[in-house]
Amino acid sequence: MNYNAVKLTAPIKDYLWGGRKLINEFYKVTDKEKAAESWELSTHPDGESIVCGGYFDKLSLSQYIEANGGDECIGTRAAEFDFFPILIKLIDAKDNLSVQVHPNDEYALRVEGEYGKTEMWYIVDCDDDAYLYYGVNCEVSKDEFKTRIEDNTLLEILNRVPVKKGDVFFI
Repeated sequence: MNYNAVKLTAPIKDYLWGGRKLINEFYKVTDKEKAAESWELSTHPDGESIVCGGYFDKLSLSQYIEANGGDECIGTRAAEFDFFPILIKLIDAKDNLSVQVHPNDEYALRVEGEYGKTEMWYIVDCDDDAYLYYGVNCEVSKDEFKTRIEDNTLLEILNRVPVKKGDVFFI
């Protein structure tokens, strides 16, 4: 089959920590006050990309994939999953995001009905004093981790990493 580029409209998420850069600088259209995330490539049930224009106009990305050969359209590695396994987001973190711990596939499938997450972050732009927390800075037991969450001292044991435009993190 011959596949052509497809323009997608991204769902916009307006989480508490979001800002207005995606609206003002990336021209994302939304009626929401904030745009924390723009899901550029998504078949996730919480927000699917929608084809914009052409023969497949207004189809969800899942519908587009199915209409174009399903597994053949997305490649053999992606076809090993129950759904398209990539989610590409633009994030505007005006305020602090929550600290996240992503489970492995076994736990995530059992408890959440989804695969675990591997993330890769590319810093498109950021303020001069921007940073992210990336892993822990010491060995920590499950009990200590839980206690630090409860007494609000978790940040003391997390790696605070300064970031700049163009940095890449495999998480």
